[in-house]
Amino acid sequence: MKKEVVEVPVLSAAVRALGVPLSLVTKGAGLVFVSGTPPLDISTGGLVKGDIEVQTEASLKALKHCLEAAGTSLENVVMVRIYAVNSGFYNAINRVYFRHFPENPPSRTFVPVASWPMEFDIEIECVAVA
Repeated sequence: MKKEVVEVPVLSAAVRALGVPLSLVTKGAGLVFVSGTPPLDISTGGLVKGDIEVQTEASLKALKHCLEAAGTSLENVVMVRIYAVNSGFYNAINRVYFRHFPENPPSRTFVPVASWPMEFDIEIECVAVA
């Protein structure tokens, strides 16, 4: 199976408009790979502003939207990486994350980062079974 780039409604165009050289979602070897997804509004492609819980919710909704565009779902996620600009956000992120993965959560890594060139505090990536 060759790599397949998945077009995600609204969000793929928003990323292209920013000039960022990446595909939001690629499929290959029976897996779906979702790039680090900031708090993007799935209706407009714009950044969602707010505290870390608002941003986490928006990132997870965007992640879910990406997975669904690839024909899979949060239930099929096997690995998640969360990048946040402040390790102090850990508990607040977990409160929101738990609502999306209440049972049998996937493997996960939390990575504190310095910053991004845009105004957001979190980015979430994942790997799921296709």
